[in-house]
Amino acid sequence: MKEKLIELLNNSYAPYSHFRVSAILVCKNGQEYNGVNVENASFGATICAERSAILGAVSDGYRKEDFDKLYVMCDNDKIGMPCFECRQVFLEFFDKDMQVICMNPKGEELVLKVSELCPYPFDSEDLK
Repeated sequence: MKEKLIELLNNSYAPYSHFRVSAILVCKNGQEYNGVNVENASFGATICAERSAILGAVSDGYRKEDFDKLYVMCDNDKIGMPCFECRQVFLEFFDKDMQVICMNPKGEELVLKVSELCPYPFDSEDLK
Protein backbone atom coordinates (compact mmCIF):
# COMPACT_ATOMS: atom_id res chain seq x y z
CA MET A 1 0.00 0.00 0.00
CA LYS A 2 2.96 2.29 0.69
CA GLU A 3 3.93 2.57 -2.98
CA LYS A 4 0.34 3.29 -4.05
CA LEU A 5 0.09 6.07 -1.47
CA ILE A 6 3.42 7.58 -2.55
CA GLU A 7 2.33 7.60 -6.19
CA LEU A 8 -1.03 9.07 -5.26
CA LEU A 9 0.69 12.00 -3.52
CA ASN A 10 1.48 13.27 -7.03
CA ASN A 11 -2.24 13.88 -7.61
CA SER A 12 -2.56 16.18 -4.60
CA TYR A 13 -3.39 19.81 -5.35
CA ALA A 14 -1.65 21.78 -2.60
CA PRO A 15 -0.35 25.06 -4.08
CA TYR A 16 -0.89 26.98 -0.83
CA SER A 17 0.31 24.72 1.98
CA HIS A 18 2.58 22.48 -0.11
CA PHE A 19 1.44 19.74 2.29
CA ARG A 20 0.41 16.80 0.13
CA VAL A 21 -1.76 14.02 1.54
CA SER A 22 -3.04 10.80 0.00
CA ALA A 23 -5.55 8.28 1.28
CA ILE A 24 -6.88 4.91 0.19
CA LEU A 25 -10.13 3.58 1.59
CA VAL A 26 -10.40 -0.20 1.30
CA CYS A 27 -13.84 -1.77 1.26
CA LYS A 28 -14.55 -5.24 2.61
CA ASN A 29 -15.01 -6.53 -0.95
CA GLY A 30 -11.50 -5.31 -1.90
CA GLN A 31 -12.64 -2.22 -3.82
CA GLU A 32 -10.31 0.73 -3.20
CA TYR A 33 -11.10 4.44 -3.31
CA ASN A 34 -8.30 6.94 -3.70
CA GLY A 35 -8.32 10.41 -2.24
CA VAL A 36 -5.97 13.40 -2.19
CA ASN A 37 -6.18 16.79 -0.59
CA VAL A 38 -7.47 19.48 -2.95
CA GLU A 39 -6.82 23.03 -1.76
CA ASN A 40 -8.62 26.19 -2.74
CA ALA A 41 -7.78 29.90 -2.41
CA SER A 42 -10.87 30.04 -0.20
CA PHE A 43 -9.36 27.75 2.41
CA GLY A 44 -12.74 26.62 3.72
CA ALA A 45 -13.43 25.00 0.34
CA THR A 46 -10.38 22.73 0.69
CA ILE A 47 -11.06 19.00 1.06
CA CYS A 48 -8.83 16.50 2.79
CA ALA A 49 -7.61 13.27 1.21
CA GLU A 50 -9.48 11.13 3.72
CA ARG A 51 -12.84 12.76 3.06
CA SER A 52 -12.18 12.71 -0.68
CA ALA A 53 -11.81 8.91 -0.59
CA ILE A 54 -14.83 8.43 1.70
CA LEU A 55 -17.09 10.64 -0.40
CA GLY A 56 -16.08 8.79 -3.56
CA ALA A 57 -17.06 5.48 -1.99
CA VAL A 58 -20.34 6.86 -0.66
CA SER A 59 -21.10 8.34 -4.09
CA ASP A 60 -20.74 4.83 -5.52
CA GLY A 61 -23.25 3.45 -3.01
CA TYR A 62 -20.97 2.09 -0.29
CA ARG A 63 -22.01 2.54 3.32
CA LYS A 64 -20.62 2.18 6.84
CA GLU A 65 -20.87 -1.60 6.90
CA ASP A 66 -18.85 -1.86 3.66
CA PHE A 67 -15.62 -0.20 4.83
CA ASP A 68 -12.63 -2.22 6.03
CA LYS A 69 -9.68 0.16 6.62
CA LEU A 70 -8.27 3.52 5.65
CA TYR A 71 -4.64 4.30 4.78
CA VAL A 72 -3.34 7.87 5.02
CA MET A 73 0.05 9.32 4.05
CA CYS A 74 1.57 12.78 4.28
CA ASP A 75 4.61 13.68 2.20
CA ASN A 76 7.05 14.38 5.02
CA ASP A 77 9.00 12.39 7.59
CA LYS A 78 6.34 12.82 10.25
CA ILE A 79 3.46 10.38 10.45
CA GLY A 80 0.54 12.69 9.75
CA MET A 81 -2.73 12.39 11.62
CA PRO A 82 -6.23 13.04 10.26
CA CYS A 83 -7.67 16.44 11.09
CA PHE A 84 -10.69 16.73 13.34
CA GLU A 85 -13.10 17.37 10.46
CA CYS A 86 -12.03 14.05 8.99
CA ARG A 87 -12.34 12.34 12.36
CA GLN A 88 -15.93 13.57 12.60
CA VAL A 89 -16.64 12.05 9.17
CA PHE A 90 -15.01 8.80 10.36
CA LEU A 91 -17.57 8.66 13.17
CA GLU A 92 -20.37 8.91 10.63
CA PHE A 93 -19.11 6.29 8.17
CA PHE A 94 -16.74 3.93 10.02
CA ASP A 95 -17.27 1.40 12.78
CA LYS A 96 -15.48 2.41 15.96
CA ASP A 97 -13.11 -0.56 15.70
CA MET A 98 -12.10 0.11 12.08
CA GLN A 99 -8.40 0.66 11.57
CA VAL A 100 -6.90 3.88 10.26
CA ILE A 101 -3.29 3.31 9.19
CA CYS A 102 -1.28 6.53 9.17
CA MET A 103 2.04 6.33 7.29
CA ASN A 104 4.95 8.36 6.02
CA PRO A 105 6.85 7.70 2.78
CA LYS A 106 9.59 5.83 4.69
CA GLY A 107 7.01 3.18 5.58
CA GLU A 108 6.71 4.03 9.26
CA GLU A 109 3.15 3.66 10.39
CA LEU A 110 0.80 4.09 13.27
CA VAL A 111 -2.31 1.91 13.35
CA LEU A 112 -5.23 3.30 15.32
CA LYS A 113 -8.87 2.37 15.72
CA VAL A 114 -11.47 5.05 15.10
CA SER A 115 -12.31 4.84 18.82
CA GLU A 116 -8.70 5.78 19.61
CA LEU A 117 -8.73 8.71 17.18
CA CYS A 118 -12.10 9.86 18.53
CA PRO A 119 -12.21 9.02 22.25
CA TYR A 120 -15.03 11.49 22.97
CA PRO A 121 -17.29 11.25 19.92
CA PHE A 122 -20.11 13.51 18.89
CA ASP A 123 -22.48 11.25 17.00
CA SER A 124 -26.14 10.59 16.32
CA GLU A 125 -26.71 9.62 19.95
CA ASP A 126 -25.93 13.20 20.96
CA LEU A 127 -28.81 14.47 18.85
CA LYS A 128 -31.47 12.56 20.80
